[in-house]
Amino acid sequence: MNTLLKITLAVIAATFATQVAAKITFYENERFTGKSITAEERIDKFSRHDFNDRASSAQVLGDRWEICEDAKFKGRCVVLRPGRYPSLASMGLNNRVSSARAVSNNARIENHRYAPAPVAAQITFYEHDYFQGRNFATEDQVGNFRRYGFNDRASSVVVVGDRWEVCQDADFNGRCVVLRPGRYPSLAAMGLNDRVSSARVLESNARIDDDQYAPAPASAKATFYERQGFGGKSFTTTQQIVNLKRHGFNDRASSVEIAGDRWEVCEDARFGGRCAVLRPGRYPSLAAMGLNNSVSSVRIVDWNARVDDGRYAPAPVAGRDYRRRQNERLYEANVTSVRAVVGTPEQRCWVEREQVAQEQGKINIPVAIAGAIIGGILGHQVGGGRGKDIATAGGAVAGAVVGSQIGRGSSAPQERDVQRCENVPSQAKPDYWDVTYNFRGQEHSVQMTSAPGPTVTVNSEGEPRS
Repeated sequence: MNTLLKITLAVIAATFATQVAAKITFYENERFTGKSITAEERIDKFSRHDFNDRASSAQVLGDRWEICEDAKFKGRCVVLRPGRYPSLASMGLNNRVSSARAVSNNARIENHRYAPAPVAAQITFYEHDYFQGRNFATEDQVGNFRRYGFNDRASSVVVVGDRWEVCQDADFNGRCVVLRPGRYPSLAAMGLNDRVSSARVLESNARIDDDQYAPAPASAKATFYERQGFGGKSFTTTQQIVNLKRHGFNDRASSVEIAGDRWEVCEDARFGGRCAVLRPGRYPSLAAMGLNNSVSSVRIVDWNARVDDGRYAPAPVAGRDYRRRQNERLYEANVTSVRAVVGTPEQRCWVEREQVAQEQGKINIPVAIAGAIIGGILGHQVGGGRGKDIATAGGAVAGAVVGSQIGRGSSAPQERDVQRCENVPSQAKPDYWDVTYNFRGQEHSVQMTSAPGPTVTVNSEGEPRS
């Protein structure tokens, strides 16, 4: 073999050696946890490997793979592109995979055969709680946030695809916590509000001690109450409802608690009519947004959806962190109106002793009618013209009165107990105050747990601060 040929073969061998082999790893649980099985060659029957109908998530490397619900590639099949699939449920194959094989790199696949795109490991940090303000997203590890102008500025975060480690110091030093995929509306719960300086994705098979994990991400949830101040019957949902009538709670909500994410509430079914977007927190009265006893449909607002300020309801009483952020400049905004809101009126009832006239007998209707006719005839004989008409009417009334007395009996008055009730204002202190203030020419509304002074403290965006 000549020298040139040897060099050519060596280059080809080196090229193939450095290519990523087609490989797929299945996991017993979602998000790449539990027992796993890795294949680099086709598997006709998962039952031979004790993994039939057990896969709930998968990672694909190097090339596309076809996975099928029956052995020998029968039944429903989908093609997976390289990437991470934290749940096979989205493609209808959770705990249903029985065979798998690599797809040739030059094979043409129709679009409908592909599974939903794989989820990239990504983390997005937001400047304010509840995913508000400026944001910074990355799919790669960041050793120092200062390079991106986001050091010690993150207050909330969204994690997609895999777990991430976030640390308070650069180069993954200082206090670190691990975040599972999900939404974290406030980093204050883990002691890292405005303190994150580095972040990196963790390998799917990395073992993490329980004490390294942050509190579980908040699930989106809305709880509606029948009365103001979170009283009466309640109804909780974690998913959109197009018509509350089907759940027996249509036009009944007077207060609400929102957790985990923003929700849109509307006065008509299927999100029609007037709608308002609620941030996470407690709303002791829906009257402040004109929706008391008027909510008919609700849905979660996607975490990355942009919402105009005019669509938001007044800020919740509790659940938001109004503390001053690090180096945040504060201003005083003039209060333009204040309305103290107390609980619903109380009903006060008592019993009185009173005299009532005993019924003296029923009116003899035929006699009364006859009296009216006779009286009308007599009255008609009096006067003339307009006066004759008036006299006719007067005679009819008089005749009816006289006729009605015929056949009545009589008895003495009696005493009886009578219950009387009246609504009186609640004597309790106000539940909250509806406050409107003006900042830089724009009106803002907020519900506060104490009466404000002539001004409220706000940041540069007009958000309340304490």
